[in-house]
Amino acid sequence: MRTKRPILPVALTIAGSDSGGGAGIQADLKTFAALGVHGASAIACLTAQNPRRMLGVEACSAKMLRQQIEAVFEELKPAAVKIGMLFSTENVRAVAAILRGVKCPVIVDPLMVSTRGARLLQSSAEKNLREKLLPLAALITPNLDEAEILAGTKISSPEQMRAAAREIHMRYGGAVLLKGGHLKNSREALDVFFDGKTELLLSAPFVRGVSTHGTGCTYSAAICAALALGHDLPSAVTLGKNFITNAIARSYRVGSHFALGSVRVKNQGGAAGRIGSHSSPAAKCDCCHS
Repeated sequence: MRTKRPILPVALTIAGSDSGGGAGIQADLKTFAALGVHGASAIACLTAQNPRRMLGVEACSAKMLRQQIEAVFEELKPAAVKIGMLFSTENVRAVAAILRGVKCPVIVDPLMVSTRGARLLQSSAEKNLREKLLPLAALITPNLDEAEILAGTKISSPEQMRAAAREIHMRYGGAVLLKGGHLKNSREALDVFFDGKTELLLSAPFVRGVSTHGTGCTYSAAICAALALGHDLPSAVTLGKNFITNAIARSYRVGSHFALGSVRVKNQGGAAGRIGSHSSPAAKCDCCHS
């Protein structure tokens, strides 16, 4: 009797390798597996890092990066692509050129600077990121520091997050998920999604006593997996918020550090806390004034 095998959609991550296993390619592949998609990868750079610090970065050649991506598309046909740390100008150009004709949704996590202040993109590559790569994105997922760079404005409040998300959308065309987990004086982890029509304010309580690494990578990878599974952008972002909230809550210890737990999200409602939805960019709400 022939066994019927499941057919899994493919999600491709193009990112850096984290030697500590908490972020980058390693975090993405763990997230893809937890959400039931087959993970493929193209390594853009090697990093020597651990949960405490970055010791060094070495970029992959643009030629080898391009060949990795071509090899995946030749046989595996990704249903969604996530782009993380590319580091060099040559890699940004190579990825933009090869993805220009791709029809599946592309998520760009514009890794420019880490929350610990480490530079993740060469200064010379920023112009190419803005002009060649971001316009190809179905979704851009900056943290607060990256959003300030992309929007050209300071962000210190939920209302400024909403304004910055709209500005980034206007400049680059894709939907935006602005991650506000490090917003000062905030009582909860608030993120803003805006796609030109719909605005979502996604909030979750902070998990106290846990310091995690790789949350941004895991969050965007969960959204990529959801898109590969057929979700539309708003529901994929909601699933991603649920996933990262649960992953933080179920963190485990590795030596003296924490690592995110990989958990399957069965119910998209509730785990992310309060979610406000608006159909107009000018709409006012009470979601971010509690």
